Amino acid sequence: MAKLPSVREYMDTRPLNLRTDTPILDAVDFLLENHITGAPVVDDEGQIVGLLSEKDCLRLIARGVGADTPKGSVGDFMATELSTIDPDMNIYFAAGVFLSHTMRRLPVVDKGKLIGVITRFDILRAIHNGLPR
Repeated sequence: MAKLPSVREYMDTRPLNLRTDTPILDAVDFLLENHITGAPVVDDEGQIVGLLSEKDCLRLIARGVGADTPKGSVGDFMATELSTIDPDMNIYFAAGVFLSHTMRRLPVVDKGKLIGVITRFDILRAIHNGLPR
């Protein structure tokens, strides 16, 4: 039987990330400038501490009062209950995780340290590359 493709083979190994103290409006700019829908949040040692998605940023509108500019940092808006994945998991397991959650990206971690990100789009690439036609 052929070896199943792993998350490591399809993950982005140079994920863009944020810090908890980044002002939230700067983080929105960061997401827009980089054409991404979310980013992992890491500490000084590269340990993942959260994930900021465009959905999290929508809370800016909900918190705004009148014409007041929303304030806060990434740490105030990010999700801290995370699903992460091991780089050696197979791509089919990763697809199952995506099917059971609403997130668009999964941080790939090794001993708590962020080493990559895999997205739904990456899973599509795996399907394209691996399924017989």
